[in-house]
Amino acid sequence: MILTYILIFSILGSIGSILLAALFLVFPDRIQKTLLPVVLSYATGTLLGSAFFGLIPELLHHQTATRMSALVLSGIVFFFVLEKMVIWRHCHTEDCEEHQTSGPLILIGDAFHNLIDGVVITVAFLSSIPLGIAVAISVAMHEIPQEVGDFAILLRSGYSSTKAFGLNLFSGLTALVGAVGSYYFMTAAQQVIPLAMGLAAGSFIYISLADLIPDLHRTTRALHSLGQFLLLLGGIGTIYAFHLKP
Repeated sequence: MILTYILIFSILGSIGSILLAALFLVFPDRIQKTLLPVVLSYATGTLLGSAFFGLIPELLHHQTATRMSALVLSGIVFFFVLEKMVIWRHCHTEDCEEHQTSGPLILIGDAFHNLIDGVVITVAFLSSIPLGIAVAISVAMHEIPQEVGDFAILLRSGYSSTKAFGLNLFSGLTALVGAVGSYYFMTAAQQVIPLAMGLAAGSFIYISLADLIPDLHRTTRALHSLGQFLLLLGGIGTIYAFHLKP
């Protein structure tokens, strides 16, 4: 039963986010630029909410506070190193350095990232179904703006819309590989779950603070900033609602 949940929400989190991101290609550039900050703001809230209301409290059931802090901090440092090595990069704007990278490199990095997302979703579901659903939502929400950026890179690199969509869809399937593979590994080695949860929490915090929030700060107008703040709170509230005690 747990494996069924993992498969369904891994597909929704990876393939679903690609399909939703593809809708942005239909809109004119003006509308895309209006919608993207909305998605970014909400995605930031879901990531932070999932880390602080879901993964970290659950981790405290398995580890001491000191060890939990060390695991989360290790996750932040680990993903900092990955980004520095250009193994993968969330890219949401057209003027970032990664847009000069070739299309194939973007696809490789995206496939690696989706693989990690599959592991994160499995780790959460092995802990509890509500936590798994909450994490899957946060994964899907932060994937959408990344996939929008990936489409833009591929199109600029000379790919047709159809080919860019097909290749992005193929790279999204690695989430299933990560989800199923980690499921069979972790059921045989439950001691790995706290480590993976700590790294996952660290990655969510890192992505939010190092990547998404700086993008949001590019908007300084008061009304837009208020909208970002409310959407961020909405994302946090969505995840918090999954963890309210009945």
